[in-house]
Amino acid sequence: MKVLVVGNGGREHALVWKIRQSPLVTELYCAPGNAGVAEIADCVPIDASSIVEVADFAQTIKADLTVVGPELPMVLGIGDEFVRRDLPIFCPSRGAAEIEGSKAFAREFMSRHNIPSPRYEVCGSLEDALAFVDKAPFGYPYAVKADGLAAGKGTILVERAEEAKAAVDQMMDKKIFGSAGAKIVMEEFLRGEEVSFLAFSDGARVVPMASVQDHKRALDGDQGPNTGGMGTVSPATNLRLDAHKRIMQEIIVPTIAGMAKEGRRFQGVLYAGLMMTEEGPKVLEFNARFGDPEAQAIMARMRSDIVPLLQQGAAGQLGETRIEWAKEPSCCVVLASRGYPESPETGHVVKGLESLKDWGDVVVYHAATKKEGDEVKTVGGRVLGVTALGANLESAIARAYEAVGHISFEGMFYRKDIGHRALSRLQRPR
Repeated sequence: MKVLVVGNGGREHALVWKIRQSPLVTELYCAPGNAGVAEIADCVPIDASSIVEVADFAQTIKADLTVVGPELPMVLGIGDEFVRRDLPIFCPSRGAAEIEGSKAFAREFMSRHNIPSPRYEVCGSLEDALAFVDKAPFGYPYAVKADGLAAGKGTILVERAEEAKAAVDQMMDKKIFGSAGAKIVMEEFLRGEEVSFLAFSDGARVVPMASVQDHKRALDGDQGPNTGGMGTVSPATNLRLDAHKRIMQEIIVPTIAGMAKEGRRFQGVLYAGLMMTEEGPKVLEFNARFGDPEAQAIMARMRSDIVPLLQQGAAGQLGETRIEWAKEPSCCVVLASRGYPESPETGHVVKGLESLKDWGDVVVYHAATKKEGDEVKTVGGRVLGVTALGANLESAIARAYEAVGHISFEGMFYRKDIGHRALSRLQRPR
């Protein structure tokens, strides 16, 4: 069968890497792809957000399945465009993708369906937002979030009124996130530990994936600005079986059912960013796709063939599927460019990749890379996701950092404490 993957980041490289392993796949394409993807698939120079062009290409090659990675084409309606042409696609509709495309919609949806989440207030104007700041009904700290898509960077945690006013001014007046900040959501600060919970859905049934924990802040010790994610470990050591069941029963299943009830049947990957609070799991945000860098850690551990799952989800026919996972934990460390997330440097040569080709327990997923002659160069903020398996979490983390030591490019930086919370929990005396 012919499969097309849409996107050019580390998540898409991880998906291409996993799909390539399927005996069902004879031809594999990626639009537009990156330097790493080009080694295992045919890259097509079509921007992921050019949804009509992507659909035209899928129609031309008679793709048996298209898999969409990033959120923007989903929110633009690529799923609807493919369905209109009767082309198989694993991707939620535009209406279903609004659960990620609008923080306000997501919060209001959760309120309607009694899904555990923080208190919030939607502010549609600068005046409304400043009035909220004056009242500060949730106390401090609290989160100020851009309503629309902001590449994982649209959240500012504020600890006093001056910071809140500055955040509101940046989003609504200076428009640092463009139209995404035309409306903002104020959210109660939740205490606890974060976990990412992903599940395949065909609109009615769900199949959960392995748990994973992301590290959103740019710097060690969870300091610095929010990013799209600086690294992950899987499984998440703060997710016990009872909590897993509760998440499925109180959050994932009611969300899929609620979306169907509202005429937004959700076929794709539902990603719940959760905070494990003393009262139980609560939703920080929903995404309508594989996470990045969550997908890197998850794909490294998946032993089942992913293609039948994608086909069944696209066709609305997920059965009682169980996914086989490697017992070995995984760790993904993101290597980023100097200046990320605000204004990353680009154009630097990446060295050392060839030395890791034969490391069977390590995969280097490319994100912001391009090939120029014999050289791989950086073209964005998050450049690579170095991912390793290990006999236990400690050895997976150590192996990932050992591999990181073989790679270099000017201005490269990365967090040196990925997995620190998960490790500390395992090392606590029982």
